Amino acid sequence: MINEEPNAPEEAPAADKDTAPSEKPEQGLDASEWILVVLSFIAVTLTFPLSIWLCIEVVYEYEQAVILRLGHMKKGGAKGPGVYFLLPCTDIILRVDMRTRSVNLPLQEIFTKDPLNVDVDGVIYFRVKNPVLAVTGAIDVDTAIQLLAQTTLKMVVGTKNLSEVISNREKIAQSVQSTLDNVISHWGVKVERVEINDVKARVKVYLALALSPEGGREPVDHYCTSMSLFKGNRDPYLLRGDKDLWGTILYS
Repeated sequence: MINEEPNAPEEAPAADKDTAPSEKPEQGLDASEWILVVLSFIAVTLTFPLSIWLCIEVVYEYEQAVILRLGHMKKGGAKGPGVYFLLPCTDIILRVDMRTRSVNLPLQEIFTKDPLNVDVDGVIYFRVKNPVLAVTGAIDVDTAIQLLAQTTLKMVVGTKNLSEVISNREKIAQSVQSTLDNVISHWGVKVERVEINDVKARVKVYLALALSPEGGREPVDHYCTSMSLFKGNRDPYLLRGDKDLWGTILYS
C-alpha cells in the first residue's frame, strides 16, 4: 500500500485566503464523533467476517483516493494505489482519476475585432495534479473547465482580427491555456494542451482579408473595380464607401 502526501500549495493571495479550499486534513474528531466511530467498529466486529466485504476498498494504479471520516479528511491526505480498510457508515472514499482527460469545446459563434462572425471549436487536455484540491475545489471539474474555456476562448478571439485568428491559432491556444491555468490551479488541475480545431468564417475570407489593414490597398482597389463593373459601372471609389453594398457583398 502506497500513501502519497499531496504537495503543499503556494500561498494564496490575501483576498483569496478566506475562500480558497484547504488541502490540510481537519483536526481530530470531537467526542460525539468518536462515539459513532467506536459503535461502527463494534458493529463490524460483531458481524465479522460478513462485514469485511463492506470494509475493503481497492484503489487502482491510475487513481488517488481521498477518504473522509464523518466529513473530515483523514490524516495523510490523498492515498495512493493499494487496499484500504473503511468503517461502514462513517467513512467515505472519493476516487480521483489521475489520467489525462479531454474536454471538447463545441462550435460557438464569436465576434472578432474586425468585427466579423467566426465559428470556432477546440479541445482541452488536462489532468489532476492535486486530488485533494480537485475534490474540495469544484463539484464537477470537467464541466467547470469546459464552461470557463468557452468564455476564455470568446474573450481571446474577440481581441483578434480575422486574419490573426486564421494564421495564429497556436498563439491563441497558448493564450487560452495560460488564462485557464491561472484559474484552475486552485482546483488542483493543470492544463496540458489546448487545440483550436476549426475556424469557420461566416464571410468570404478572401474579401475579409482584403479589407483588413494587413491586406493592403491593392486588393481592395482590385475588388472595388471588379464589383463596380458587376454593379453597372459604378464608380469604384464610391463603391468603396458604400457600407450597405459592402454588407450585401460580405454576407451574400
